[in-house]
Amino acid sequence: MKNTHHFLWLLLVAALAIPGIATGQKAKITLDDLFKKGTFRSRSVYGLTSMNDGEHYSAYNAKQQVAKFKYATGDEVSVLFNPSEFMSNADLKEFGGYQLSPTEDKMLIETQIQYIYRHSYTSNSYIFDLKTQALTPLSKNGAQMNATFSPDGKRISFVRDNNIYIVDLSTLEETQITTDGLYNNIINGAADWVYEEEFALTNGMQWSPDSKKLAFFRFDESKVKMFNMTMFEGKLYPENYTFKYPKAGETNSVVSIHTYDLESKKTTTMDVGSETDQYIARIFWTTNPNQLSMIRLNRLQNKLDIMLADATSGKSSILYTETNKYYIEEPNDNYLTFIPDGKSFIITSEQDGYKHIYLYGMDGKLIRQLTKGTHEVSAIYGYDSDKKNIYYQAYDNSPLRKAVYCLPLNGGKATKLSEQEGTNSANFSTGFKYYIHFHNNINTPTLVTLHNSKGKLLRTLEDNAKLKERIAEYDMPQKETFTFKTSEGVELYGYMVKPFDFSADKKYPVLMYQYSGPGSQSVQDNFKIGWDEHLSTLGYIVVCVDGRGTGGRGEAFKKMTYGQMGLYESTDQIEAAKYLQTLPYIDGNRIGIWGWSYGGYMSSLCLFKGADVFKMAIAVAPVTNWRYYDSIYTERFMGLPQDNGLGYDSNSPINHVDKLKGKLLLVHGTADDNVHVQNAIELIEKLVQSGKQFDLMMYPDKNHGIRGGNTTMHLYTKLTNYVKENL
Repeated sequence: MKNTHHFLWLLLVAALAIPGIATGQKAKITLDDLFKKGTFRSRSVYGLTSMNDGEHYSAYNAKQQVAKFKYATGDEVSVLFNPSEFMSNADLKEFGGYQLSPTEDKMLIETQIQYIYRHSYTSNSYIFDLKTQALTPLSKNGAQMNATFSPDGKRISFVRDNNIYIVDLSTLEETQITTDGLYNNIINGAADWVYEEEFALTNGMQWSPDSKKLAFFRFDESKVKMFNMTMFEGKLYPENYTFKYPKAGETNSVVSIHTYDLESKKTTTMDVGSETDQYIARIFWTTNPNQLSMIRLNRLQNKLDIMLADATSGKSSILYTETNKYYIEEPNDNYLTFIPDGKSFIITSEQDGYKHIYLYGMDGKLIRQLTKGTHEVSAIYGYDSDKKNIYYQAYDNSPLRKAVYCLPLNGGKATKLSEQEGTNSANFSTGFKYYIHFHNNINTPTLVTLHNSKGKLLRTLEDNAKLKERIAEYDMPQKETFTFKTSEGVELYGYMVKPFDFSADKKYPVLMYQYSGPGSQSVQDNFKIGWDEHLSTLGYIVVCVDGRGTGGRGEAFKKMTYGQMGLYESTDQIEAAKYLQTLPYIDGNRIGIWGWSYGGYMSSLCLFKGADVFKMAIAVAPVTNWRYYDSIYTERFMGLPQDNGLGYDSNSPINHVDKLKGKLLLVHGTADDNVHVQNAIELIEKLVQSGKQFDLMMYPDKNHGIRGGNTTMHLYTKLTNYVKENL
């Protein structure tokens, strides 16, 4: 389950031209500003891919051509691909993306992209030869998924209809290397629904460093139970869409790992152990082109093994094992880095109570812990093998702020590269000669700058000066952070958005926003202008508090919710509301709460359990019973329902509806493949049978994000009106 909420629109970075506001009285923030005009969208630098020489990068230019730019000056050197030259090709009218080959003499062009779930999609791909300017279909036999260049740039692997194909780019000869792929049965080279959602795994193929072998995932989901969704729009007889979705405690896919040898045309199965009820979260080739590593987790996700397999024989051994009394965070693409000398590797781990970087030898023995302290590592950007430095992001003297660091592999002192407090991140060039730095804080829109590897500022790429001018034309609410201690003595962080004309002598109604999911953070020192600010212009104070279970404060704080999700989180939100009631400018009888996804789960639970505190709640796409949600996510934090029935049921909202006193708005998309509309339906039935009145809004054929066309505007108009009418 990912953090989907009312700040999603801020991920859009393309700026729109907004007419200036007439001089005189300042303007108020409107829903049109937020969801139609894009008035407060920050400009940024995105879609940038560093090229092999580390001196240039490719990106879209102002004409939506793929161009080559120079890091040092930002000058456009040449146009690599101009889609307007191929407008006779109908597919190019929906040019969706590109990737350069490792040898940078060819480009894969993606067109006609059709999304399957959150990350996965199919496309009609083309190969563009940068020398001859020839554009050729990758395949004429149907759309493709996960098209991936081999390291030598001579071949591309892709998935079609759950089978893997390899195309020789010199002849365009297409070779099918698996034949058992079958919808809702066998998947080769891609992931099933739950791996995609919870492990962020979509491309289930990895080429060996020497391009001689292709390693791939195979999912046998034949025994996974089917979920059904009715698709309504534009159909006389609505269609039934079915897909495999393993709920908590139910049967998962059986996952196996295989390698295909291009020379012998032989497929070999890797030994992942005799247990089939487990997870293989990632595969990585080591520096040895015949050695594949596999990241294995047990079903409860409290034991992780890094396995090494011989890619020719399939024989495997365990390199590293870690156990945890709660759970181990899901490994991502940057979890494991093999040092090029072939003697060691780095991982991130919470084994000392905080997430840090560790260096291990290829014998599995610890060499040294590279980072320490309460300032957890939040991302690894990469390892510079020439200078032997690790570049990473970590918290900066507060769980609200992050900075960019450089650390010598030999264990020397880390250097903080970012200078300004707030939220800092970086994008490094190939070879780590340059990096693009992104900074913002609660009062400052995105600032994008170019630096050398030592942190020296070379030039400013984007300062959002026009956005700052535009903001000055509006009555901007006041946003500030705060802390308070609960009755149990726990210090919690929050932010508060006050009306522009705030007066401590008045009393204001409050709408609390939260997400509250394990390891999440909603309270950070970053820049946002969204629905919070619009509500403040209407006379509301908006407050957000990160309770126990959220991230940035170490393992004990985050994992204390294990086995009883919702208990401490709802307690802390109710405590936050009670704290707000003590403030002289808060109308303690007019406090509401809202959230989306996990936040929707929390807002409904808080309204029920805190019936004497909250006047109203809005729950968008909420989980209402943990037994309805997927296996990987739910079991990671709750264990199996067969072993922890009380934990599953005691804080599921459907079991607390009898306590409802205030107003409840329930919102759901009928085609939500993530948090199924079943959650809303079951809650509705419980409310009806308990004689509780409530309000409901369904969005036909909309998924978890509830977007498309005028949907977002309609949704936030609905939410705004509900707040105005009931708080």
